[in-house]
Amino acid sequence: MASEEELFASVDALLEEEPQLPPPAERARLREAAGITQARLAVALKTSTQTVKNYENGRSEPKSPRLEAYQRLLKGWAAKYPAHTSSAAPAPVLAPQPEVPEAFTGSAAPEQAEVAAPVQAPATLAAPERPERSATSRRPAAKRAAAPAVDPRFPHGPLAVLDGDGSAYGAGGIVLDCPATTIPELVEWTLRESGLGAPKLNRYGKDSDPLIVLTAAAAVKLGLPERLEGHEQRRSLRLPEDHPVVKQVTKAKWQLTQRGFGPWARIYRKAQGRERQCVQLAVLSWDALDERSWPGVSEMEPADIARVLGGFAMRVITPRGSTAVSGLELMTALRPPTKAVRDEETGNWVSGYNAGSLGTEPMDPAPPEATPEHPVVVNSGWTGGFLNEEAYQWVRSVETLSDEECTLPFAVGLDLNTAFLAAAARLVVGLSAPDHFHAPKFNPKIPGSWLADLSHIELDPRMPSPFTPDGTRPTGPAWYQTHTLAYAQELGHDVHPIEAYLRRETGAYLDPWHDRLKNAYVDTLADLGVTKDLTDVEFLAAMEQHKQNDPALAAVLSAIKATVKGGVGKLRERPQGKSYKEGETWPALARPTWRPDIRAAVISKARVNMHRKLNNMVKMTGLYPLAVLSDCVVYPSPGESPLDFLPYAASGKPQPGAFRLGPTPGLAKLEGVQSMLWAVDLMEKGLNPARHIKGGDAVMDEGE
Repeated sequence: MASEEELFASVDALLEEEPQLPPPAERARLREAAGITQARLAVALKTSTQTVKNYENGRSEPKSPRLEAYQRLLKGWAAKYPAHTSSAAPAPVLAPQPEVPEAFTGSAAPEQAEVAAPVQAPATLAAPERPERSATSRRPAAKRAAAPAVDPRFPHGPLAVLDGDGSAYGAGGIVLDCPATTIPELVEWTLRESGLGAPKLNRYGKDSDPLIVLTAAAAVKLGLPERLEGHEQRRSLRLPEDHPVVKQVTKAKWQLTQRGFGPWARIYRKAQGRERQCVQLAVLSWDALDERSWPGVSEMEPADIARVLGGFAMRVITPRGSTAVSGLELMTALRPPTKAVRDEETGNWVSGYNAGSLGTEPMDPAPPEATPEHPVVVNSGWTGGFLNEEAYQWVRSVETLSDEECTLPFAVGLDLNTAFLAAAARLVVGLSAPDHFHAPKFNPKIPGSWLADLSHIELDPRMPSPFTPDGTRPTGPAWYQTHTLAYAQELGHDVHPIEAYLRRETGAYLDPWHDRLKNAYVDTLADLGVTKDLTDVEFLAAMEQHKQNDPALAAVLSAIKATVKGGVGKLRERPQGKSYKEGETWPALARPTWRPDIRAAVISKARVNMHRKLNNMVKMTGLYPLAVLSDCVVYPSPGESPLDFLPYAASGKPQPGAFRLGPTPGLAKLEGVQSMLWAVDLMEKGLNPARHIKGGDAVMDEGE
């Protein structure tokens, strides 16, 4: 039989344990019974109204010392306002979980179902509730697909935006309390308590590290300067090694990557077993979010920033730097270089090559695929020329304009949706090192670089050449990527390569990258009201206002497009900095994803796709373009709409093969409309109407 002293000791031990709060529904009942609003309670607890809402619907729990204060208050209310004995059984306690929203529209989210079910993530992106802030969207709720289950290891989503008051705003409207006052404390909190992170995108890949985005106020609170000043390029700015915060990180036995503590910083310790210990930080006031890729996002409220970045993370990847960096990281995340394989001799599991990936080791390009400063070129003394597979920058000569064209009143610009992404679909690229061949027979199925002479091919002066970026006729032998030569063959010309660098192992490396980004682009446009089922008239009307429907979601769309272009560009990243000397290596060359041949394949196919449509337009309508710039083409038109000159069948359906309107990659949208006189004036000055047709303002310098 236990003694009285033992019983009291056991009871005292229970009293000393962490206070237990009543169920979320009971917390709300007690507050309402006392006649206190959520806003007034938030002031008393020195937190935000949204945090109080989260306490009352089970999405988050308070931490000390706020926990004890909240417990004391609820106990006092419980004594004053006991629950009715006739009430139903108390509601079950919900684990903190992200909101299950409606579409990413700013509409209020439905109440959480109080059932013991897996936490659900949104299939479309929802705007969170925000205390005393207006919603960003005015569009009615869109249809919603079934939401996928969230990984229980990361109940609060991939990232959070930390404000100066300690509120960490996550995706889906969740707000966490972050007690950290130093960077090491923030890293510990993120890894141990926040519930932030994202599961891997491929079974052989790695989970995404949690991202904490710091507002200017949060940065200052954590000991960082509000602005990161310097005279170098923005991307190379970083804290000096003797800065107090860098010393704090080192003293706490955390490490920074070689890039140091800049706008995007990684803080890590070596992984223990399978568990990674890495947190990524982005400092908003240090220009972490480029305005060109994330328009207006840095100026948004923290909850809206979390909505934008969380939406991008859900559909693409947790941001890991610039959109270009994220585009490149997405390729690796979807095609990891290694996988676990069983060693035949020992029977142990070891790391092995993952078929279809680029592997773990960087690969030297063939000399014509490299850049002039590359060690392969400088060390070998290569003088045989280089691939020049770039996007179109072509302006038609005004001397080729007919009287009929000049009398048309309008110039209409069409823009192809994510043309590089469309080109990446089912694109076979080389996976192995290049082999050198002399006088090979051309094979359009083998990716590589071919030296051939296409200067004999007659070209219509009203059309750009499909073989050069500036649209001029080739003047002699030049290096071409496989798609360019294959198109010359498609047009009926004989192709006799002089030599070639070809790859024996091939695969559609970019297919999963294409699929994920295509879905992200199409789904985000659909959330903005631009869906696949619209007629062409409805599509044009929807595109006119889609950015105004929801600026936050429009920013996600902009970032997706920038991820495509930037990711392709990163495949041939050039050296940076004034101190670089030709022949030296630069950091990008250490990546297996430094693959200029893959970049050339994407751009070559995109340019060929554009020329094929231009050709088909001539056959179907007799119309010739005025100018082309990358994925934008300008046509003379009798009216202000593309509907006035695009080809349609008698049934009203658009003709296949020509430019077609629509929201998917490779289809077209209206870029801009100006007068024909305006376009001709620019052409006479040698300027490109396609560059300026959106805004209408012409400049004399097109060096951008």
